[in-house]
Amino acid sequence: MMARRGNYMDTIQIIRDMQVNEITESMIYTRVAKRVKDPHNRETLLKIAAEERRHAEIWKRYTKVEAKPKWFKVFWYTLMASILGYTFALKRMELGEGDASETYSSIAHEVPEAMQIAQDEDRHEASLLELLDEERLQYVGSMVLGLSDALVELSGTLAGLTFAMQNTRLIALSGLITGISATLSMASSEYLSSRSEGSKNALKSGLYTGVVYLATVAFLVLPYLLLPPTHFMGALAIMLGTVVIIILAFTYYISVAKSVPFLRRFGEMAIISLSVAALSFVIGIVVKNTLGIDL
Repeated sequence: MMARRGNYMDTIQIIRDMQVNEITESMIYTRVAKRVKDPHNRETLLKIAAEERRHAEIWKRYTKVEAKPKWFKVFWYTLMASILGYTFALKRMELGEGDASETYSSIAHEVPEAMQIAQDEDRHEASLLELLDEERLQYVGSMVLGLSDALVELSGTLAGLTFAMQNTRLIALSGLITGISATLSMASSEYLSSRSEGSKNALKSGLYTGVVYLATVAFLVLPYLLLPPTHFMGALAIMLGTVVIIILAFTYYISVAKSVPFLRRFGEMAIISLSVAALSFVIGIVVKNTLGIDL
């Protein structure tokens, strides 16, 4: 008898947690939908929000209580959608649900509606996969181009200059000149390339490439600007760490938003960027010693 009561209480607790989760996500979908301009995407999000509310009402029949949403979670994902885009934020939220469908299935013998709700949850994920016409995701190719070129070219340049110049101020100056010039070159090249392909948004493609390239330049040069002139090796170490962090963050964003493998893409970009940096550092040593330059 006690065992049965224990199982019943466990089930009720699961249902309460699910009720809170459903009402919270309904609030998130509703708030995010208000910021979405595309009618199809907004309608889809509102439909999912309505289903989440309906699920919460079903759970309410068992818990007999009115659930309150987790306001911090609502705030966090709404903010994330504003900054990183609704596609990334909502897919990240769905990933955070983990094995929710399995949990629903585990209580199906006591709660008949659980299996239908589990199917609804799976359908939510399928619907979200279609929300990929967000403008910023249309220019992923341009962003990847700007990021990958900036990481490979500038990390190699800074690594080579680090040993050749051995002065953070000179390295930063050279890096900024090279980086800004390369930014203008990459942005204009992407614009001309998109224009030649007949793209109506060639200017935006060029701007996305340029902005991402310039932002990467700023992050990589920053350690050389902040550290004293003689701490060039420390600046190099921080710069290489920054390269890894940028690749990690950007690859994770793309992997979630575009539903692509994370580890393989991260490994490729990290190995290429760090290998070029290491080779350039060696070239800097060879050039300095061969030419006998002493700054």
